[in-house]
Amino acid sequence: MGRVAIVTGGSRGIGAAISKALKAAGHTVVATYAGNDEKANAFKDDTGIPVHKWDVSSFEACSEGIAKVEAEHGPVEILVNNAGITKDAMFHKMTPEHWQAVIGTNLSGLFNMTRPVWEGMRERNFGRIINISSINGQKGQAGQANYSAAKAGDLGFTKALALEGAKKGITVNAICPGYINTDMMATISDDVMQKHILPQIPVGRLGEADEIARCVVFLASDDAGFITGSTLSANGGQYMD
Repeated sequence: MGRVAIVTGGSRGIGAAISKALKAAGHTVVATYAGNDEKANAFKDDTGIPVHKWDVSSFEACSEGIAKVEAEHGPVEILVNNAGITKDAMFHKMTPEHWQAVIGTNLSGLFNMTRPVWEGMRERNFGRIINISSINGQKGQAGQANYSAAKAGDLGFTKALALEGAKKGITVNAICPGYINTDMMATISDDVMQKHILPQIPVGRLGEADEIARCVVFLASDDAGFITGSTLSANGGQYMD
C-alpha cells in the first residue's frame, strides 16, 4: 500500500538512496533539501521525485513546507528524518556557532519536522517515523562533541516518542549507520582508509547507501508494526550495543 513519505536531506547521499527505495516500494515520496539547488534539481530530473527546499532547523519553515506537501500529495504517513550536517572541531576550538548549527539541524530538526505531522498520524491511527542517527551517537567521536550529542539525542527522542505513539499505531525507530560509501567518504585518502578506517570494521568494507535504504523501507512497512522504539545498528560490526 503506497503512502506519502517525506525524506529530509533526501536528494543526496544516504537520503537519495532512501527516497529512491521508498518510491520503488510504491510510496509517494517528497525529498527536502537545504541548499544545493543544482544537485536537488538534477535528482528530481533523474528520479521524478519532487524536491522542496527548506531549513529543518526552522519550525516555521517545516510547518509551512509540510502544509504545502500535504496540500499537493495528501497526509504524510511516513517521515524519515535524515537531514544532518557536521561542524567538526576539537572541543577546545569549538564555537557556539558550531554547536548551535549542528544541534539545530540534527536534533531540533527532528522536533521541527515531526511535530507538524504528529497530530494527523494520531488521528489516522497510523504513522512511521524513522530517525537516521549515527554510530557516533552511540559511541562518541573525538572532534564531534556537537554531532555526537545531537545524534545521541535523536535516540532519546526516538524512545520517548515511541512510547507516546504506540497505542495510536505510530512506530518510531532509529537507524545508526556506520561508515557508508558516500561522497564524503570518497574524499578520504586510500592510505587513511586502508590503515585507519577499514580495520575498525569487522566485515572489512564500507556500507552502501542502499543498505541503509533497505532498512528504512522495512521499518516504514506494515510488516514492521510490532517494532518501535528500536535502534537498528548498520555498521558492519564496528560497534555493538
